[in-house]
Amino acid sequence: MSSLDTIAAKLADDTVEAMRITGDERLYVEIGALIGASSQTLEEAYLTAIRVRLAERAARRLLNGKLAAAKGAARGQDAG
Repeated sequence: MSSLDTIAAKLADDTVEAMRITGDERLYVEIGALIGASSQTLEEAYLTAIRVRLAERAARRLLNGKLAAAKGAARGQDAG
């Protein structure tokens, strides 16, 4: 992994954590704009890293919901 990717990944991880803590779901946009003012290359790597993390978070939410529903349905069949 290049130093660019390492920096972008670490910043993306920290941003996602800050978004979780603060509830500010658009914080990454502000960070991206700040980065873009001085380094378009880092901005692109950062935004890619953010998109990957946000997509993974949404996919896990969906997957966990489907699994919970399937488990609930299985419990309902066992009780019936």
